[in-house]
Amino acid sequence: MTSFASNMFCRFERVSHHLPVFLNTFLVFSITGEVSYLVLVEAPLEADQKKTEWSTWWKTVHLLAQYFMLGNICWNAVLFVRTSASIKGVFLEGDGMGQGWKYCYTCETHTPPRCSHCYDCKVCVLRRDHHCVFFGQCVGFRNYRYFVSCLLFMWSGLLYATLMNAEVFIVILKEGVTMHSILLLLLPWIMLVSGQVSARAFAFAFIADTCVVGFLLVSAFFFFHLFLLFRGQTTREWYSTRRPYSLGLLGNLHHTLGLRWYVCWLCPLIPSPLPGDGMNFLVTGSLERTR
Repeated sequence: MTSFASNMFCRFERVSHHLPVFLNTFLVFSITGEVSYLVLVEAPLEADQKKTEWSTWWKTVHLLAQYFMLGNICWNAVLFVRTSASIKGVFLEGDGMGQGWKYCYTCETHTPPRCSHCYDCKVCVLRRDHHCVFFGQCVGFRNYRYFVSCLLFMWSGLLYATLMNAEVFIVILKEGVTMHSILLLLLPWIMLVSGQVSARAFAFAFIADTCVVGFLLVSAFFFFHLFLLFRGQTTREWYSTRRPYSLGLLGNLHHTLGLRWYVCWLCPLIPSPLPGDGMNFLVTGSLERTR
């Protein structure tokens, strides 16, 4: 009985570990499908323009823009998950150990500065920023570029989707701010279950709400990490208000995003080798905690 319960718990843990990834994937493709429908079928054009050359170009540009963003989101996400930032395969012992090195009793090895143990990944991570629950992976030295680029295109994609869904909000509120319209915007599930709206109206309202909420959440994450990137900090260092490794704006961009930092964000396939090794960092400030 104990063995059965243990096996069930392990399976549940594995499923729950990947659940946020599946949920994110479902929402991203649902929003893309809904916006594509708005562009192709419910395009905000006058009736006499729907079959003109202008209409064709308008739809083509919109579709190319949204699938460019979708491609970057998916490819950056895949590379982020597949690029390990851990110490596995990294030679850590030797004469290079100095100030800032620690000993991890869980991994039973010495670890370099800015490296810390993740109890979710069960390994130490080089220049660890945080564990991202949405991807089930730690953000660290080797995959930070893909994480920030994914946030960038998620932010721009959700901004675009929110603007495209403005027509949905206009339709819902066209008869005024009523209890029906407020509940449809705030609690679409209840309106669907109670039979107050059709499945089509529910789908549009739910995805429009998701775009707005997602845009606000991603904006907070994206601009916070942009702030950290410019300052040369990790989330852990921000908590202690330390900036011992800041190299200035251009130096921080170069060190974090690689040699082609100015263009690598356009496409994850653009090579941009990192100048460091994730173990040795130039110290430019105090290493002492201030809070």
